Amino acid sequence: MTKTTAAQANMGLITAIVAVATIGGLLFGYDSGAVNGTQEGLKTAYTLDEAGLGFTVGSLLIGCTLGAFLAGRLADLMGRRNVMMLAAVLFLIGALIQGFAPSQPIFVIARIMGGMAVGAASVLSPAYISEVAPANIRGRMTTVQQIMIITGLTAAFVVNYYLAQSAGSSTSGFWLGLEAWRWMYLMQAIPAAVFLVALIFIPESPRYLVSKKREDEAMKVLTSLFGADTATRKLVEIRESFSADHRPRLSDLIDPAKGGVRGIVWAGLLLAVFQQLVGINVIFYYGATLWQLAGFTENDALLINIGSGVVSIAACFVTVLLVDKIGRKPLLMAGSLGMAATLFTMVYAFSQGSLDADGQLVLSSQMGMLAVIAANLYVIFFNVSWGPVMWVMLGEMFPNQIRGSALAVAGFAQWGSNYLIAQTFPIMAAGLGLTITYSFYAVCAAISFFLVRAFIKETAGRELEEMEG
Repeated sequence: MTKTTAAQANMGLITAIVAVATIGGLLFGYDSGAVNGTQEGLKTAYTLDEAGLGFTVGSLLIGCTLGAFLAGRLADLMGRRNVMMLAAVLFLIGALIQGFAPSQPIFVIARIMGGMAVGAASVLSPAYISEVAPANIRGRMTTVQQIMIITGLTAAFVVNYYLAQSAGSSTSGFWLGLEAWRWMYLMQAIPAAVFLVALIFIPESPRYLVSKKREDEAMKVLTSLFGADTATRKLVEIRESFSADHRPRLSDLIDPAKGGVRGIVWAGLLLAVFQQLVGINVIFYYGATLWQLAGFTENDALLINIGSGVVSIAACFVTVLLVDKIGRKPLLMAGSLGMAATLFTMVYAFSQGSLDADGQLVLSSQMGMLAVIAANLYVIFFNVSWGPVMWVMLGEMFPNQIRGSALAVAGFAQWGSNYLIAQTFPIMAAGLGLTITYSFYAVCAAISFFLVRAFIKETAGRELEEMEG
């Protein structure tokens, strides 16, 4: 097996490819975070109750679920780069329509379009990076995707805060007579256009090209990445990793010897689902609402979101340093324990609060500060572990023959779980309270530790052609 290392590689080209591919991660984060702080505008403009708001916000995730599934399959048919270009177009169109939407149905359709782009980028960017990066730094390169996701989230929080402050509030009129909350969506069009143009200048994945019998093109890409000698050996290994009698297809996920879904696919589903069951996106999507429930003003809540984003980015840099040295599995297990401990601390803080005349949770200054500290520690543990490592593993853990199909199924499960968490949080928080709601997320974090220990295998340092399952 030909081991590719950073020393052998054209790191200038690889760095450029990673930089372009991870713009998809930035858009993933920006589109996911743009809704944070726009809830009042959505409720006012479209006359929404809590259930209607939950659906309108969560409609992005319907698109994400569909987009992740279709992208995984289309990546095997059209290529990784071409599908990312399609996603960039959807990002751009979705952002513009969301900003100008005159009615809730049109807004929801546009949000689903944007969601399809988010879902596609979420599975294809890390997979594409894994397919071009040297094995010994693949984890670090793919972790850049998570840094860009959090950078996108933080950028959305900063832009939203600036727009709300400049206009007076998120529902006040601003540029061109449009409310500030509409500009929070329109601003997404700028990075979407950059992503679309930048994708023109990077090559297609060599593993996709081999799967399509376009070996001359694959050889050119591999040579530009690793040099002629390594490229020749690598081309043979990639060819041998694909089935000789058919191109990749969804039925490859079935184990031909034992029947039923392959064990490696179940492991991917475990990672995909539990990354959401720990409740991280409640803070990302509903951070402003959450902190207002805990007694903070709108401005304070938006500032807390920005702080959480900055902390998240710093945490991801820790992952960059560790993911290829100590491996993926130890980081996941440590993250599970840390998230469980901090979530239970938040549960304790919320349990000490009282309800005001409107039924809203009110915390003492001491308990409010404890909740904020615990939430930020929780975000750190997530972004050192499950945040980036889940995407790293989904991009690399599957054999070449089933990677596109397995990503389709895992991406569908990941975003489906994301949708359920986002859709149910407003209802659970209003009906059950934050204490019980966060107890559920904390228990899921504790369970994830034991599942990782039992079912997840280490992938650090292994070539993609060595992946089994």
